[in-house]
Amino acid sequence: MSREKRLIVLSLLTGIGLMLLKFLAYFLTDSNAIFSDAAESIVNVVASSFALYSIYLSARPKDQNHPYGHGKVEFFSIFVEGGLIFIAGSIILIKAIYAILYPSEISNIEEGLWLILSTAIINFGVGEYLKRRGSQLRSLTIEADGKHLQIDAISSIGLIAGLYLMKVTKMSWIDTALSAGLGIYILWSGYKMLRKSISGLMDESDEAVLQEVVDVLGKTRKHDWIDVHNMRIQRYGRELHVDCHLTLPKYYTLTKVHDVISDFEDNLNNQLDMSTELFIHADPCMPECCHYCTMKDCPIRAEEFSKHIEWTSENLPKNMKHFREN
Repeated sequence: MSREKRLIVLSLLTGIGLMLLKFLAYFLTDSNAIFSDAAESIVNVVASSFALYSIYLSARPKDQNHPYGHGKVEFFSIFVEGGLIFIAGSIILIKAIYAILYPSEISNIEEGLWLILSTAIINFGVGEYLKRRGSQLRSLTIEADGKHLQIDAISSIGLIAGLYLMKVTKMSWIDTALSAGLGIYILWSGYKMLRKSISGLMDESDEAVLQEVVDVLGKTRKHDWIDVHNMRIQRYGRELHVDCHLTLPKYYTLTKVHDVISDFEDNLNNQLDMSTELFIHADPCMPECCHYCTMKDCPIRAEEFSKHIEWTSENLPKNMKHFREN
């Protein structure tokens, strides 16, 4: 079993155990707020189950029907998880409104609080571990699952504080107010996850990944890499697909151009901890490039070097050579 699968199985088993504990706390107390927390745990279990499938699918090799691989399923996994969270938040709000109209007696608050506290501690610890490992493994699915568990833990801590206040003050309406507040918080968390998944499915630019690629190119920049522009990056799970235009000396032979492009690709793959596939369009240099070209002993130089152009996340994606910059 792969590392990713083991982590998701850990999340799934944790979710099942904590869900049972939360429903036990609900049956002991008949608290609407605790029911809200338990209802979200159902989402954790379903989401982790789908995440396990998405990890399996994203690990499959490229095939004729999926030439870019299956990594995009991770964004779909986040979409499903965010959608389920959103639905859970809606159900919790409906239950809170029902409790306002038809209030019920709450009992065994202290026992329920201890059970919820234990689930919060476990959820936060496992969530932090999944987030850290997901970031190391470049797995959006595992990272999202860890964030989800921590959202659950934070909402449980708020629930504990509110129920304790209700126990001290004897104000039973606090339970319903907590339930409604948790519902709104869960809805907002679900919306943010949906937003992230949609941006990934629509190939929205990932500024953090773009900056990482730019930093690598800046550190490994060679004299004959005269200009890089029109850079576009797509993320498919743990793989990056990079398109760009690379300006090279126009007197290079086809064999030399091939060697330089291979070196360009190797630099990215050796420096990044993600597998990178590049599609590079080679441009011949123009006289206008001379003033920022650092090639030594160039036989066709039209003017002296006068300006170093820094490669940044702002200028590399532009579809224009840098000599057009002001």
